[in-house]
Amino acid sequence: MKIDKTTELTTRQQAFIDNLLTNGGTATQCAIKAGYSKKSAKVEASRLLKHDKVLKALQNQAIKTLGYRTIQALDTVSNLSSNANSEYVRLEASKDILDRAGIRTEDSTQSQLGNAIQVNIDLG
Repeated sequence: MKIDKTTELTTRQQAFIDNLLTNGGTATQCAIKAGYSKKSAKVEASRLLKHDKVLKALQNQAIKTLGYRTIQALDTVSNLSSNANSEYVRLEASKDILDRAGIRTEDSTQSQLGNAIQVNIDLG
């Protein structure tokens, strides 16, 4: 089996991606944690965020990470629905599960406030 060297990331490139997705912070801070020198970290971070190979890997890893966290979140809400001490929390968790499943009751007296987060990564 032949390995395509053009799609492989260096150890520091992968560490940069890992730091961005797990620790957050600025790209410069993530570059430093990945092993780039403090002196050149800002330039290296900028360069990495423009590199096609790094961006594609970042997008793929972000999708996997979000998928895993979605499963964890669903498990948490499911556990709250069944096991929370507060009846109100159990009710709200159950309503959230039903809402996510597309089962809703229309209640004109109730208003809902929410925030949506959307992440778009354009690879060109």
